[in-house]
Amino acid sequence: MGILSGNPKDEPMHYGEIFSVWQASTVAKGAISCYQAYLNHSGDKDLKKSLESLIDQANLEIKELDTLLTENGIASAPMMPDRPSVKLEDIPIGARFTDPEIAAKIASDVSLGLVSCSQVMGQSIREDIGALFAKYHITKTALGVKILEMSKEKGWLIPPPLQVKRPETVNA
Repeated sequence: MGILSGNPKDEPMHYGEIFSVWQASTVAKGAISCYQAYLNHSGDKDLKKSLESLIDQANLEIKELDTLLTENGIASAPMMPDRPSVKLEDIPIGARFTDPEIAAKIASDVSLGLVSCSQVMGQSIREDIGALFAKYHITKTALGVKILEMSKEKGWLIPPPLQVKRPETVNA
């Protein structure tokens, strides 16, 4: 039986796991602050639902990650204060984020979150940490699909150049 073959929760975290868990918690805290601001700027009800789902997921991640850090004697970053609600009409037109801009940004955030989760899963030697980030990966995948479908439905998606017709090959 090896040194790391017991209950994973009794095993020490290695430095990569510690930093990744701390960083994921910190990023989630920043995301909540950002998404609360986006809620103030958004006028679309479906986009608001997506933002609320992202905030709920970030709160869950913070709770679980900060518990993991605390159980291992590591301090987490502080929470940012909640942003106050503001009426969309009170934000000057030139200062507002538009719904398509917000949708593109949250789609990008979810995409980067998938990559980050995959990286932590790959570096983890504690099965519980790898499984935790696998759970986040699955949730982010589902949220990303909803955001993509919403963006397509509302005409907000700007696709990259599409190859409609392939060039013919020249035989020399």
